[in-house]
Amino acid sequence: MAISMYHASVPQFKKMLVNLSAILIKAETHSSNKKIDQKVVLGSRLFLDMFALTKQVQITCDQAKNGLARLACVDIPKFEDNEATFTELQERISKTINFLDALKPEQMEGSADKEIKFSIGEWKFEFIGDQYLLTWIIPNFYFHITTAYNILRHNGVDVGKTDFLGL
Repeated sequence: MAISMYHASVPQFKKMLVNLSAILIKAETHSSNKKIDQKVVLGSRLFLDMFALTKQVQITCDQAKNGLARLACVDIPKFEDNEATFTELQERISKTINFLDALKPEQMEGSADKEIKFSIGEWKFEFIGDQYLLTWIIPNFYFHITTAYNILRHNGVDVGKTDFLGL
């Protein structure tokens, strides 16, 4: 039996977003305990040409909500990308999880063969649904959530593999 597009994405994205939320709670506590301005942590990056923590969290959420909205043929929720605190990032994650909770498996039926076209700036993308999920959404989601984790780990937040995996 083949796994559905819904079951290959929604439950795991929700789980990982919950894990990201828990990691951010640890980061906020770490910042407070060490008397580090949260803006410093939220603006941290692994290397100068990489996005900061805040943008990594935003893109993680965007991959889940934008990608699955396209596959389910529903409107993409619009978020402002103006989060400047841990609390605001938590709200973004929560809104993303709420959107995923509203998706039903039947909304994604047949999406494996659906043509997906979108643009990001000057770049134009064309996919077939299963390719889109497997070669764009999932890798990008994990890249940005892993980078967020790594930024926090690099900055001394006491997180490990069990936090990332939610064990």
